[in-house]
Amino acid sequence: MVKNWAFVSGKAMHTLLCPCSSKPTSTTTNLWLPFSTSYPTSATTIIKNTAWLPRSPLFPLSSREQDCKRLTCGCNCGGGGGGGRRGSELLPLKCNWGEHYEDHDFIVVNFYHFIFIKDPEEEVSRHLSFLQGLDIHGRIYLNEQGINAQYSGPLKDALAYEKWLREDHRFSDALFQISPALSGHAFPRLKLRYKPSLVQLEGGISHLPLLDPSMRAIPLTPSQWRSRLEATNKSDDASTGNPNMSILLDMRNGYEWDVGHFHGAQRPNVDCFRSTSFGLSQSEVNGSDLLACVDEEKTDIFMYCTGGIRCDIYSTILRQRGFKNLYTLKGGVSHYLENEGPVEWVGNLFVFDSRLSLPPSAYKPEIMTEANCTQELSENSSFARCYICGSELSELRHRNCANLDCNLLFLCCTGCVKDFRGCCCLRCTYASRRRPVLPPGGHQRYKKWHYYRDLDLHSI
Repeated sequence: MVKNWAFVSGKAMHTLLCPCSSKPTSTTTNLWLPFSTSYPTSATTIIKNTAWLPRSPLFPLSSREQDCKRLTCGCNCGGGGGGGRRGSELLPLKCNWGEHYEDHDFIVVNFYHFIFIKDPEEEVSRHLSFLQGLDIHGRIYLNEQGINAQYSGPLKDALAYEKWLREDHRFSDALFQISPALSGHAFPRLKLRYKPSLVQLEGGISHLPLLDPSMRAIPLTPSQWRSRLEATNKSDDASTGNPNMSILLDMRNGYEWDVGHFHGAQRPNVDCFRSTSFGLSQSEVNGSDLLACVDEEKTDIFMYCTGGIRCDIYSTILRQRGFKNLYTLKGGVSHYLENEGPVEWVGNLFVFDSRLSLPPSAYKPEIMTEANCTQELSENSSFARCYICGSELSELRHRNCANLDCNLLFLCCTGCVKDFRGCCCLRCTYASRRRPVLPPGGHQRYKKWHYYRDLDLHSI
């Protein structure tokens, strides 16, 4: 009988009925899956500390979502854990992050959530007050439209902030994503403040209907996204002769594409999301605008970015301009790699912190077999090139030009790093504010200029 049910892990669900109850306490209570599909409790079987739900034929669970993890009863019945709640109430599930990290390990947490915040300045004060005494670094921005956050910290402190946020009903269903911090904090300090725009975009975003889900693109789970991509790429290989019926949009920057992207995605012609202009060109002939001459009502547009927020925001602009069939990758590439691994993905994932880029194995180490690693290295070398000499690269990690007044973010081979003293071109090697060469292959970033200004830089 059990094989006809799909297990949903504690990480995947937000709430669960007390396992001590012999029958559902309410026929109106729902159990929510990651893709927001609900099941009535009358269709739920609870066996000891685990819950089994009927598999949906429309949304098959990925292997990650089927991981069988024991759930802990939070009531005071002695059935798996203490707590002050009664069995008739809904109970928050315990986080499973601690299974993969030690208390002293540092992790990076990313999340965003669109929700109306009446007094964002007061909300900022609440967060600052809670974080007093916790070792948290990162960027946490709040305004009337919600929150956008990326932070790092030791496991205990990082989870304490996540737990505090989930206890607030406004943020309880946000998708929190984690990844290893590699070496201590991934951010130099904590920046927690009110910000008029959660993401920088030309013209601002405060006027966009971000709080209306119907105005945003339809979110696809990682498994749905994978199925769509595989079907599209097979269709392209078969040369169906209808290339404009679906378009894959990389909503990131060009330098992010340079270290990793989905198969079939064209390199964005922007170096800052603020300048993104898909679907906004007045001319029908525009090589950099993939939406310049497509049918807004018939074309399926699939959008992806690192964590999802840029796609959610930009899809409201496209919706206002008449595009009907808009789809986004829920949770972005990081959520996809965690669930599906590097299927249909090539390279690493660029991240906006001191780590700069992460291989797929950082998100899903169990799938990185020797064969996968060999394939990954082969695919990396087919597209990643040194900015200076054009040679193939095996290491997908950007560096900033040593010339402070240039500071270009670029990919570079070890030979050119040495020959050009960490600079992007010959001219920059003679700059008056040239910083020391950062060692190749490391995770070091340049510090503020005052650390270098008294050094004899021309002797370096």
